[in-house]
Amino acid sequence: MSAFMSAFADLVGSLADLLQPFFQAASTAAAIVLFTALVRLAVHPLSRAAARGQKARTRLQPQIAELRRKHGKNPERMQKAIMELHAAEKVSPLSGCLPSLLQLPAFFLLYHLFSSGSIGGEPNALLSHDLFGAPLGGRWHDALADGGVLGAHGLVYLGLFALVLTVATFSYRMTRRQMAANPMTPATGPDGQPVPGVGAMVKVMPLLSFATLITVAVVPLAAALYVVTTTAWSAAERAWLYRDLRVPAAVATAT
Repeated sequence: MSAFMSAFADLVGSLADLLQPFFQAASTAAAIVLFTALVRLAVHPLSRAAARGQKARTRLQPQIAELRRKHGKNPERMQKAIMELHAAEKVSPLSGCLPSLLQLPAFFLLYHLFSSGSIGGEPNALLSHDLFGAPLGGRWHDALADGGVLGAHGLVYLGLFALVLTVATFSYRMTRRQMAANPMTPATGPDGQPVPGVGAMVKVMPLLSFATLITVAVVPLAAALYVVTTTAWSAAERAWLYRDLRVPAAVATAT
């Protein structure tokens, strides 16, 4: 993996050199944002495949609900009928998940690239630069110790927190609307009974976007820039890919 990390670091460094005339001392920070966006663009086809799969699975939810109602007392027959339905409609139960899982290695490499102090046994040169004076290798607690919340470094983090809060609020509202437009059939176990805890997890899911605030507060600034960029991209991408969802008028008014 170190070879990939070194190659990625060199690419970001070269990109920073190209951006230097435009962003001056902030060129490395700009390169991190741009490189993250380029990687997200490269894996966008997987996101489109995941969206198609999710829409296909959502389309089957009314039929699956009917099969569970019909065969609720015979779990084996119910599972067989659901599998037959997926086969007949040529929809894989994993069609909405597998493409998303295939993106994870790229995201892991990027996070590791922007958060590790060393790459291939050498100091990570990307973290030696800064954004408006705030070191890319530093964290929020370092900024608080050097001028406080409203200090020069602290203001950089306040700007990032404001961006994250805006994106998280947008994602929260979008997730609520999507869940209302396409309610999923409750998950059941082999006995046909609802799986404990799933209902609570579904209620908490829209709030997970706000957890990014914690991430940005504890990781190095370079990694925080990556997290903010990829989170904003994900929100915009979801809004575009699921733009055709129909939301009930009452829900649309409430959100």
